[in-house]
Amino acid sequence: MSTTPRFGLAVRDSGTLPLQILAFCLLWSSAFTAAKVTLLYCPPLLLLTARFLLATAAMFALLGLRRGEWRMSWRDVAIFAGLGLANNAIYLGLNYIGMVTTSSGITAIISSANPVLTALLAAVFLDERLTWRKIAGLLLGVGGVAFIVRSRVRGGLEDPVGICFTLAGLVSLVVGTIAFKRLAPKGGLWLGNAVQNLAAGLALLPLGLSLERVNEIVPDWRLFAGLAYSALVVSVFAYVLWFHLIRVCGATRASAYHFLMPPLGVLFGWLLLGERVEFADLVGILPVALGIYLVTHGASEVIANGARGAANKNSISCSL
Repeated sequence: MSTTPRFGLAVRDSGTLPLQILAFCLLWSSAFTAAKVTLLYCPPLLLLTARFLLATAAMFALLGLRRGEWRMSWRDVAIFAGLGLANNAIYLGLNYIGMVTTSSGITAIISSANPVLTALLAAVFLDERLTWRKIAGLLLGVGGVAFIVRSRVRGGLEDPVGICFTLAGLVSLVVGTIAFKRLAPKGGLWLGNAVQNLAAGLALLPLGLSLERVNEIVPDWRLFAGLAYSALVVSVFAYVLWFHLIRVCGATRASAYHFLMPPLGVLFGWLLLGERVEFADLVGILPVALGIYLVTHGASEVIANGARGAANKNSISCSL
């Protein structure tokens, strides 16, 4: 395999970045609601196995239409496979298990704590500056998230065990985020994402078949619709956008957009699932919003510098 790098998303025009961020946040936060719906009709590990393998088939089909996208070194294949275990199999596996007994909204809220752990680890392993302004924003964000989680657990609205599974999944996502930036695998994001989904699907397949019962699957149109949305829209496009934002913005600033997940996740859960929205949820979102501003303020300069640095380091050739 050739090591010639080629990525699937552009960094030429940073003017489209706000739209890319908005699309990522909407897709990522809506995935929690879609997952909650499908979990009513299928056990979590079998559901994820089907999602990952379906997404893999879709991405390989798309790659078949794009010549030159198959070039990737075996080292990078191994890296993307490892990232698939962290970012897909473990992160989503634990999230789905947790969501069996918790709401989609609380899962989205916990996942929004991603920037806190990412910023701390990025300062150690990626040499990203951890300024006082950024620290203040991150503390405000995690404080708002913690306030919401505490209120909902004390009110008996959420299962503490399910929340622990979700927190463990968050740790796996943070490790995957740092590893992606640290190892900097070359090659197309489409092919890399396909490898990740394939590795995750193959890893969860034996676990799902041994720990869960196939006869518990209830064939329902909502299961198929949610599975198609999760696999074809979220696993394909949202993950490609996510890794693109890491490359362009840096790990800390890209992860900061996870602070938008609490209001969006709660909103989708309320609109589509009828999940309760507490006053504490709305209060906790205020410091979260302020935290986003502090962490991402002046992002345009960093984004431009990050894009130029990434291009110089990896000789990136990008196209939408």
